Order: sequence, then C-alpha cells, then structure tokens
Amino acid sequence: MLAIGDCAGGETKMGRLDGKVAIVTGAARGTGASIARLFAEEGARVVLADVLEDLGASVAREIGASAHFAALDVTSEAAWQQVVADVVARFGRVDVLVNNAAVLHVAAIVDTSAEDFLRVVRVNQLGPLLGIKAVAAAMREGGGGSIVTVASVDALRGQNGVGAYASTKWAVRGLTRVAALELGRFGIRVNTVCPEAGSAFMIAPYAPPGVDIAQVIPHMQPTLAYQKTRALDELIRDVAYAVLYLASDESRSCTGSDLVCEGGNIAGRIVKGMPGAR
Repeated sequence: MLAIGDCAGGETKMGRLDGKVAIVTGAARGTGASIARLFAEEGARVVLADVLEDLGASVAREIGASAHFAALDVTSEAAWQQVVADVVARFGRVDVLVNNAAVLHVAAIVDTSAEDFLRVVRVNQLGPLLGIKAVAAAMREGGGGSIVTVASVDALRGQNGVGAYASTKWAVRGLTRVAALELGRFGIRVNTVCPEAGSAFMIAPYAPPGVDIAQVIPHMQPTLAYQKTRALDELIRDVAYAVLYLASDESRSCTGSDLVCEGGNIAGRIVKGMPGAR
C-alpha cells in the first residue's frame, strides 16, 4: 500500500496547497470542516478557527499534525488580531484565509427584530471584514495571499424568509470587490464562493418536525438530476473544492469575483410543455 502523499514511482505527490498556511473560520463542522480536511489533504497547514472549542479541537485532532485549532469569535477584532499573531508566531506566515463562519435567521422581514438582524450582520458581514483587516499585513509581508469568503446562492437571488441572511451575503460580495481593489497591489486576491449546499446544522432549527435536512438539501438543486442521489457531505465537498481552487495558485488571475457552485439554481426555470423540458 502506498503511503499518503506517495505515488507509484516513489515520488512525493505534490499538493495544490503545499507550503501554504491557511486559516478557516467556522471549521468545527459542516462546510468549514470539509474545507479544512481538504486543505490538509492538499498539503496546507490549517488553523481551524471556531467558537465551538471542543468540537473544533476534535476535528483538528482527527485531521492530524497539519491541523491546529484556535478559539475565535469572528465578531471580535481583538480575537482576530490574537489568532493571526499566534499563527504568524507558529508558522511564520498566513497565505490563505477562508471566511466561512456564518449564522442563519429565517423569518419574514416584518417578523425580524433589529437584534436578530444585527446578530446575523455581526457574524456574516462584520466577521469577514475583521478577518480581511487582520490578515492583510501578514499576507503583504509574505508577498501575497488569497482570501475566500463563502457567500451563498442567496447572494445572487431573492428568497422569502432570509432577509437578514441574504442581506449579509450580498454585502460580502461588495466587500470582496472593494478588498480586491485595495489589496491587489500587495499580491492579495479576494474572491467569494456562492454555493447552494450548506451546513445542515444551520438549517435544522428552522425545519418542520421530523424533517431530515440532510436528505432535503440535495433536492434543492433540481437542474442537475443526479444531485438528488448524492449525499449532503458530497455536495459540501464540491464547495470545498471550489474554495480550494480560489485558495491555490491555479487561480492567480482571479480576484474580485464570484465562483458559483449552486447546481443551476440561478440559471432560470424549466417551463413544462416547452421544448427541452423533461
């Protein structure tokens, strides 16, 4: 049996993130954990940052020696500064930041309180801004880097019930473009990924009793029929690969852009009875 990282000729397999140091927020579970695992598989040293300390530390141990956990409240500027300082002290650099941490609030606009709205804004919108601020100097000193914010298909369309969430996801697309313009001269690229598939943990509190969200989400990509037969963790792995592309040097010409991986949800609609319909 070949050792991990070896190929048939005895040569070391090169990972797409070899030598890079990455911080992934919201990495204790769901999409963030999937991204962290994939980054480690591709040669990165990964810092899993989350407020869920026990769970995050457990995932880091599961990944192995290339992973480390850091407690981080993304709404705290001081906490961001401390985590980045610790990462630089440990590894000497920061090459990649993935702003993945997010919260969801589902309610009609008329039923959304100011407190609920601002709670979502602080995590989903302020968090990425503080993250970009915190890593900018370290990336500049290291000669550049890649910042990826996980937005959403809800950053590309409207949908009832997600006024607070969608507002923040549209906002980070704007933040991404401004950051790309301001930081590009330092070799820092800034992009977003806009997926449909997401963490079942976020959606579960709003699901009707007895509904298994992990079974429902794959059916939310109706344009690609085969998606309905795929497990949620497979769809989330697709999102992780999209983030990997933007984090890697393969996307050196990409900045200020959106990588959309949402199974055709914004392509349009199929009109039954018209040519080309199923």
